[in-house]
Amino acid sequence: MVLMLLGPAVPAQAHPHIFIDAQVDIGFDDAGNIASLHHSWTFDTAFSVWMVQGLDINNNGVVEPEEMQELADENMLGLADFGFYTIAGDGMDFTAAGDQRMRYEDNRVTLDFTIDAVEPQPPGTRFELGVYDAEYYVAITFDDIADVTLRNAPGSCAAHLEPPVPMSREIEERLYALGPEVLELPPDLAAAMRGTQGMVVIACGVAPPPATAIEAVNQVAQSRPAAPFGGPPPEVGLNLPRTGFFGWLQQQQRDFYAAMTASLAALRGDGNAFWVLGGLSFLYGVFHAAGPGHGKVVISSYMLANERQLRQGIALSGLSALMQALVAIGFVLLLAGLLNLTSTALGEAAHWVGVVSYAMVALLGLWLVLRKVFGWGHHHDHHDHHDHHHAHAHQPHDYDHMHHAVGPGDIKGDWREQLGVVLAVGLRPCSGALVVLVFALSQGLLAAGIVSVLLMSLGTAITVATLAILAVSAKGLAARIGGADSALAGQLVWWAELLGAIAVLAFGILLLLASL
Repeated sequence: MVLMLLGPAVPAQAHPHIFIDAQVDIGFDDAGNIASLHHSWTFDTAFSVWMVQGLDINNNGVVEPEEMQELADENMLGLADFGFYTIAGDGMDFTAAGDQRMRYEDNRVTLDFTIDAVEPQPPGTRFELGVYDAEYYVAITFDDIADVTLRNAPGSCAAHLEPPVPMSREIEERLYALGPEVLELPPDLAAAMRGTQGMVVIACGVAPPPATAIEAVNQVAQSRPAAPFGGPPPEVGLNLPRTGFFGWLQQQQRDFYAAMTASLAALRGDGNAFWVLGGLSFLYGVFHAAGPGHGKVVISSYMLANERQLRQGIALSGLSALMQALVAIGFVLLLAGLLNLTSTALGEAAHWVGVVSYAMVALLGLWLVLRKVFGWGHHHDHHDHHDHHHAHAHQPHDYDHMHHAVGPGDIKGDWREQLGVVLAVGLRPCSGALVVLVFALSQGLLAAGIVSVLLMSLGTAITVATLAILAVSAKGLAARIGGADSALAGQLVWWAELLGAIAVLAFGILLLLASL
């Protein structure tokens, strides 16, 4: 079980935190080649409020384009690292034209910018344009073909939208098996990925016969430099497929997140929306915790390495989720409400808090491994020796002294160690909670936002506690397989606990490296 958890542990995002309604104007040069793209991206309301946090420099109650220009310029630098989320033609490269502008209207930010082709390409009979984030931190959608315009195009050219194409099981398994060292997909796999999130297709002239050449897709598997648009840092976690059950899970997270922010906005005019908000927040926490993330892995692995009682796993899960909520609340109250820092500063602070959290996970794992192997921190109290003969009455002598270390039943983390688990997991605030709280603050609904985040933590705690219970049950099953009082049972449990400790250590190191 531990190896299954650690195998796909690479930087990955659980679900989108940013939702964009996109429009694109495709520019042709006089030779009929595609030479430029003018993007117009309108962000969702909650994230828009996050973006403009602290930008009203003149305090006139209106965030003006001039006050947003620095943010627009920074976004273009970040987007360049992501290829402007644009995959076009036969591996086209683009450069920013420098005309980027932002505006804030009706509680939504719109970013307008132009990118010029380094080498314009003829559209031919099928020119494919994909505008998407391959890692799905940002969800970019075109509502209909009216959002796509052709400028100075030959009369024979037309555009249409193609819906997302499901990945085959074979492609899904190959993607799942890729390690973190892979920075560029193999050509055949890259070609198979094209269209999995939909695309714009431009056709000029007669339709061609079916294509047989493999088209390379750039940057699909590149490592993520930083969160785009000054957003809260995405949590690194398990690299899970985006199809099948996990695809459905991510879609539920997206739907609940959108409905939750909508109900929060509606709360100003309809008090009944509070109950809807509460239910959606709880369900969002349940689905959010079921996706990639380090909390459930750390707690489940810790329980496997340490604890025997289910109530301790439930308590650790609840306290960790509560602390994560309280950290997010404190973050927004102090940095946004009191100091009025920008969203960029909030995101940077959250990133470094996350780094500290991951370092604590690694240190906790190191301590668990050393303690398990060498018996550090294990002491027999006087009353333990009173009952020493009872233990030997029920199990062989070698069970209690194997490996010159402590046996499986002798180690139980004290309160200091369990506090370390809570801090390591709960210190990093949830990115979605930060955005919701900043949005609630801007709408004068901070109390409702706080309740929403606390209910999110309740849903998260239930999911994580369930997984912790499964970890403890798995260890108990290993003991029963070997026979409750046999040496084999002791060895199975000892190795299971050691693997749990190694899992915490390895996962902490992976998280730390991925976040630096």
